[in-house]
Amino acid sequence: MKKALILFIAVLFCITGFGPAFAKTFVTIGTGGVTGVYYPTGGAISRMVNQKSSVYDIKATVESTGGSVYNINAVLSGDLEFGIAQSDRQFQAVKGMAEWEQAGPQKDLRAVFSIHPELMTCVAAADLKAKNFGDLKGKRVNVGNPGSGQLQNSKDVLEAYGMTESDIVAEYAKAVEAPSLLQDEKIDAFVYTVGHPNGNIKEATSGRIKVSIVPIEGPGVDALLDKYPYYAKSFIKVDNYPNAMNDADVPSIGVKATLVTSAKVSDDVVYAVTKEVFDNLEDFKKLHPAYAVLNAQEMLQGLSAPIHPGALKYFKEAGLVKYIKPELVK
Repeated sequence: MKKALILFIAVLFCITGFGPAFAKTFVTIGTGGVTGVYYPTGGAISRMVNQKSSVYDIKATVESTGGSVYNINAVLSGDLEFGIAQSDRQFQAVKGMAEWEQAGPQKDLRAVFSIHPELMTCVAAADLKAKNFGDLKGKRVNVGNPGSGQLQNSKDVLEAYGMTESDIVAEYAKAVEAPSLLQDEKIDAFVYTVGHPNGNIKEATSGRIKVSIVPIEGPGVDALLDKYPYYAKSFIKVDNYPNAMNDADVPSIGVKATLVTSAKVSDDVVYAVTKEVFDNLEDFKKLHPAYAVLNAQEMLQGLSAPIHPGALKYFKEAGLVKYIKPELVK
């Protein structure tokens, strides 16, 4: 309906002779909840593109959505031009796994680039004295809402510790609701796959109930990394959360946030988005603390879908193709 209306308006302007003055390509970037990193990431990309609207004739907007699965499906259906999705969800969609098992491999999905790392963050009431994720057996744990990336991540980590959802009292609330549920003592812990620092985690660590960030490590986790190559080890810096009851950085694993699109989206549009982010990477990195670790080489890692031709055109111009897995360059 939205695209039909835009097409009608464009045709009307052309008929009346005002087409060139008003011609504009509208694109929407699907993100996530407004308290996470996806939403400001989409906002940062849209602002950079809109600053060059007179050059590219593109107007970008941002939409808060349910997260990775929603964004991938909306991109494939044409409801969104771009979406931010976890690298594991990109992998599963391309391979026809998880939510896409019945539909099969999503052959029109295209990668643009990866963005910030996202770590599995398990926050638990300090009274539990949980030394690792396995200590949450039998506890009330929010594992993420249906359709979110962290729900599948939670299932994977449960598996790594020899558990399933039946071994905990699983809750399926949205990430934005989890801190208040923990502080109201309605849950004992929650899992959130997110970039740091994060507002939800700050909220969870700043309330009446003292909390700690629970390590996710061990032999089972090492086996998980061997099984699913899109996961990687990292640490959550406790300096970001001074009220947490941790005295050292917390080991965990994570994925990457990635920007995806469809094979049906114009090469020119994808080229413009890619060029503006990479040509202005130092400015982009200043827009959110989670971007501080970014560099051009690492932004081409963690991708599973073929690179969109528009993005590939820029990477060839910039000499960055050597950092992309050869099987993704078509």
